[in-house]
Amino acid sequence: MVLKERRPFQNFDWLLIIAVGLLVLLGIVLINNTTAGVEGLFDTSNLLQDFTFRQLLYAGGGFVILFALSQFDYRIFASFQWPFYIVLLILLAIVFLLGQITLGAQRWVPLGPFQLQPSEVGKLFLVLVLAKFLADNNKQMDRWRTLIFSFGIVLIPSVMTYLQPDLGTSLIFMFVWGVMILAAGLPWKQLVIIGLALLVILPIVYATLQPYQRDRITTFLSPTSDPLGSGYNVNQARIAIGSGQIVGRGIGSGTQSQLQFLRIRHTDFIFSVIGEELGFFGGVFFFALYAFVLVRMLRAAQVSRSTFGRLTAVGFSAALFFQAFVNLGMNVGIMPVTGIPLPFVSSGGSSLVTYLMMIGIIQSILAHEKMLGLRTKPQPI
Repeated sequence: MVLKERRPFQNFDWLLIIAVGLLVLLGIVLINNTTAGVEGLFDTSNLLQDFTFRQLLYAGGGFVILFALSQFDYRIFASFQWPFYIVLLILLAIVFLLGQITLGAQRWVPLGPFQLQPSEVGKLFLVLVLAKFLADNNKQMDRWRTLIFSFGIVLIPSVMTYLQPDLGTSLIFMFVWGVMILAAGLPWKQLVIIGLALLVILPIVYATLQPYQRDRITTFLSPTSDPLGSGYNVNQARIAIGSGQIVGRGIGSGTQSQLQFLRIRHTDFIFSVIGEELGFFGGVFFFALYAFVLVRMLRAAQVSRSTFGRLTAVGFSAALFFQAFVNLGMNVGIMPVTGIPLPFVSSGGSSLVTYLMMIGIIQSILAHEKMLGLRTKPQPI
């Protein structure tokens, strides 16, 4: 249902929109500089194949959806809990049937000139499904039945995503689940047991990893072990960031990125371009923008009077935090390479539109609570 009691965009968090807009805009500039060649212009012969033009389309469509979602009462999404879950599983299943294989991974479904990555959209659906389930059972978080069922909800799409293979996104699903059950009131005793269970499961997971995924872990532990093979991207990323020094080489003047020593520079390693071209201050600015966005998103969890709204905001924040942390970490060498994009910045429509949709629902939570003027303790819907 649309919030008809207020004027459009009343109680809107424009500071959040400005911060997200800056990230998106800077991402488009960096994508253009790293993919358009020395001229830095669009390939007008086929605009739909141009990375910059496509990112502009994704950003425009994403912001339209963001503003549209912000005008709905977010609680309407709670009633679509299981339809969302079924759609998620269907989309992930379609990947195995029609998915396009790129760089050894089958993650994308072709839609004409565009591609859909269902696992990206799955982050939004999974948070909404989990938020509704945990809201309905938040008084029973001390029961193993509640914990096991919530884990089952996450386990199925996580395994399907892992088999694509997409370890990074499956880890995001698990991290979001962990944060959300904590926010829902998981007792410490059960938390300790879960931690011990993870220690037992980790060797099993490692045994099932693809060879290139094991190489990434080996490279993380010893970056110089294979400098021209599995360690090439990591080492080039470090060189790029280090060469930027304090103020950077300037937009479009990075040697590692412009001379294409740095591979996958418009997606996984775009922060290395930031470090090289904008320097230490540019990197700190990006860190500050992400921190500000997360604080504004968590503000929605603080003001929401419904458990569903609070857990939804916490889940979206957890997804953004983990994905940004892992991507930034692998660029500077403190995390293994997992192949997940930098939210709002990296090239790719599925990730960008999904996170903009999350921001739209966050805006709906903020606007709805402001409209009612409620700051009471969260209660189940």
